[in-house]
Order: sequence, then C-alpha cells, then structure tokens
Amino acid sequence: MFVGVDPRFVAPVWNARVRKAWLWNELAVGVIGERVDLTYEYTHVGTGPEALKNLGGFGETLRNAKRPMIIVGEDALCRDDGAGVLAAAQGLALELGAVRDDWVGFGMLHSAAGRVGALDVGFVPADGGLDTKAMLAGGVSTLVLLGADEVDLSQTGDAMIIYVGHHGDAGAAKADIILPCAAYTEMAATYVNTEGRVQMTSRAVSPKGEAREGWSIFRALSDVLGKTLPYDTADALRAALRESHPVFAGLGYAPGVDGAEALKTPFAGAALSSGDFVSNGGDFYLTNAIARASKTMAECSQLKEQLVTPVAAE
Repeated sequence: MFVGVDPRFVAPVWNARVRKAWLWNELAVGVIGERVDLTYEYTHVGTGPEALKNLGGFGETLRNAKRPMIIVGEDALCRDDGAGVLAAAQGLALELGAVRDDWVGFGMLHSAAGRVGALDVGFVPADGGLDTKAMLAGGVSTLVLLGADEVDLSQTGDAMIIYVGHHGDAGAAKADIILPCAAYTEMAATYVNTEGRVQMTSRAVSPKGEAREGWSIFRALSDVLGKTLPYDTADALRAALRESHPVFAGLGYAPGVDGAEALKTPFAGAALSSGDFVSNGGDFYLTNAIARASKTMAECSQLKEQLVTPVAAE
C-alpha cells in the first residue's frame, strides 16, 4: 500500500516493476493519497492520514497478504504532522506483520538520488543543529548549497550564499559565490539506491571549464579554513567512507532484512492532522538542473500542457 506518494512520478522504473507484479503475480495495490494514474488498478483507501486508522475493505486484503508492504512517500513526511504519519504507518506495518525476521515490508520512497546514501552516513542535524527548513528561514549567516536548486531561497535574508553546482540553475542565480561542480556524468561517484544497494558510476566525459568534483572542492575549502580533511584523492575518500560506514563496502549488495531490527520498535509520533496528502513534485520533465537546461525537456513540458485531453487516432 502506498501512503502519500505517486510512485509513477517519483520512481517510474520501480513503478513499472510494481505493474509487472500486478500483471503476473496477482498483486493487490492500495493507495492513500491523491487519485492518480499508476498504469495499473488499485483500491483508493482514502486521501489523508486518517485512512491509516480505517482501511475499509482493503484492510482485510493486507491482513491476508503473505508479504504485506507499506510504502510512505517523502512528501507525506514533510508535513507538520510528518512524525505522526511515520509513526502511524509503522504501527500499521507492525500490526500487519510487515516487519519480521524474513521480510521487511515497510519503508520510505525517496525523491532525491542522494538521500538514502546521506542517511546512511548520518547526514542529519546534530544536537542543537538546524534542519533545512530552519536554515532556509534565515537561521544561518552563511548557507552552502550543494546542488540545491529546488528550495525556496526567498527567506534567507542577508545570509551569504555559496553555490556548489552546475548548469547555472536557481541556486546559482541567488548565490554570492559560485563554485562550479562537475555533473554526475563528469565524475566517478558512489550512490545508494532506494533499496539501499550501493552502486558506483564511471566518468563519461571530463568536467567543463573550471569545474571540479564535489569532494575536491570541499577538500580545498577545508585546507583554507585550517580544518584539513584527511584525504587527497577520491579513492582515499572512499576508503575512509568504507571504514567509518561499513555498509558502503558491499558494492552492489542490497542489505534486505539486515539492520531492520530497529523497525520493530514503535516510533514516537505526534497527532495526525485531517489534511489530505498532496504531491509537491512539480513538472515531471523539469525536476532537476540538467533537465531544466534541456531544450528537449522544455518542449516535452510544453507538449504535456497542451495535451491535457488524450486524442485517439482515427
């Protein structure tokens, strides 16, 4: 069951696999959130978080499932009652037996390529630190944007903005200092996909102009600030990453049920609101800096707006 997420928009390839399971494995799908076209049939359970407490007829389907699964969308967790939504969804997963020794059917579907890996290394606010919302609300004097273009910078006030990115997108337009960074096609990089599988890419082309790989930019900055980072090459950085976070040592390995023991402990959460789940995805064809710099993607976006009503061939 999907909670507050449109998997066709957020993860099209994964959604195609869900469709394949629906076609061949008699998969039953339920949705709590907006009514959208997922390319397969589903039961619309409700529009808001209150549906987690009242599943209607689909509740019986989940209880009879051999491998029940609850997938929560990132937008559902960014609401004011996000902690409550997460706790309610996890509580439902525990009730259904979706988290057990041989099966973990509870998780979040993230909307950014680097977010799972960031969570694996603990890239979250430290004690007393500010979250993204607080930083963007003018809570800092200096704000570093690492390829962050899909954020609202209107409330940053007099903060000095340092932009590390490429393609001169929205973040660069607001920045006081721009440090050109290589795009993902211009560097060998490590990624973690949504199932936790560590993957590595190879450089397709060399960085343009004065652009440098992200790690080397921050290595140089650390030296200038007198806080020199203990690596001089990408390989040395990866070795340090594997040592401090062993999950990155298993290239191509999906952790599966490993480490899922923590999910068996109920989460603490606040009360739920009555507001419907709403997607904040935006234009499918213009979701990142590279797409927004593409003439082809701009044309696709315009065609999408024109073809609101499907037209059949005669």
